[in-house]
Amino acid sequence: MANIPVGFRRAKWSVAALFCFLGFQYGTWVSRLPALKTRLDLGAGEVGLLLMVCGAGAAASFPLVAVLMRRLGSRRLSLASALCLVAVLAALSVVPDYPLALLTVCADGVAVGCLNVAMNAQGAALETAYGRTAMAQLHATFSAGLLAAALLTSGVTALTASVPAHFAVAGALALLLPAGARPGLPAAREPGTAGGPKPSRRRTLPSWTTLLMGCAMAFGTITEGAMNDWSTLYLRDVVKASASTAPLGIAVVSVMMLLARLRADRWRARWGDGRVVRAGGATAAAGLALALLTGGLVPALLGFACVGLGAAAVTPCVYVAAAGHGSDALALVAAMGTTGLLAGPALIGFVAGATDLTLGMATVAASALIVTLTAFRIPWPGRTPAPASGAPVPARETA
Repeated sequence: MANIPVGFRRAKWSVAALFCFLGFQYGTWVSRLPALKTRLDLGAGEVGLLLMVCGAGAAASFPLVAVLMRRLGSRRLSLASALCLVAVLAALSVVPDYPLALLTVCADGVAVGCLNVAMNAQGAALETAYGRTAMAQLHATFSAGLLAAALLTSGVTALTASVPAHFAVAGALALLLPAGARPGLPAAREPGTAGGPKPSRRRTLPSWTTLLMGCAMAFGTITEGAMNDWSTLYLRDVVKASASTAPLGIAVVSVMMLLARLRADRWRARWGDGRVVRAGGATAAAGLALALLTGGLVPALLGFACVGLGAAAVTPCVYVAAAGHGSDALALVAAMGTTGLLAGPALIGFVAGATDLTLGMATVAASALIVTLTAFRIPWPGRTPAPASGAPVPARETA
């Protein structure tokens, strides 16, 4: 096995700290939603609107992200967004009423949108600079951040019910991640920064390739996110699983996705991003479809495992492809992914309400199939990204 350069290891851990930070920040405040609900005297619908506003802020941040990426670059934007997200935690801990809470979580969504694009641009820059795959493992550290936030919440709430105390501890710990990451972050060249090509001042419509990548990202996030929202209900209401067994759906998807992301960079280096995405989408679609047709607990869990396995590498690969087309393309693709994440659960609910939950879950399998079909038309990067200094642009896969 070839030796891994020390510089690559350092830069990889630095970028991974940003992904872990985002998962930790998000997991921290959503884990205290019950306390916020009680303190602000909110109903279930108001909590749902709070979450929707956060997602809408992230989806609507595309124009701002595109401008900030050109002016600041992904390195500085990542660090600035992280500081804003820590400030959001502080604000949420003391926000006095519901309207201000809505404004705060909307600001959180915008900052999440900025960090999401910037850190994925950093990941793509890392792969290009060292000619090694890393994006899937970087996305796995987001899940690690969520887990760390859940464990911290459990520990702090065992000592005190104070949300300000919890968020103060979480904010201090969260700040250590971008602070430690800062020296090792790649100095990526985005359009409009020193040494990079100057962007055009004219506004242009997104290219067909960018729209295809956005489509793959949107349906990939529908496939990935919908399982968290509907797998438990499917097992309880359709399969008739017990209350203790029904949550296994989320667990199976999450564990399989985490394990697959830890291995997916090797698959990408061996077979190329295009083949990994096409095979992943097909695996998720076929596995879930067969489970829905067969019925029963074991087939359902196996089908959910197929979704976790197949969807794991989709978003990392699409982010890399989008980053190769510039910061504007990356920002738009990320926004379409957030839109898919928001629209997916609602779409399944609409189909389930008009028919039944089995057909609602079938839309997840259809989404995964659309990812596969779309992936045939995307010009994916070659198997090994070309080093940045003095190297030619990587070859593109064709359908």
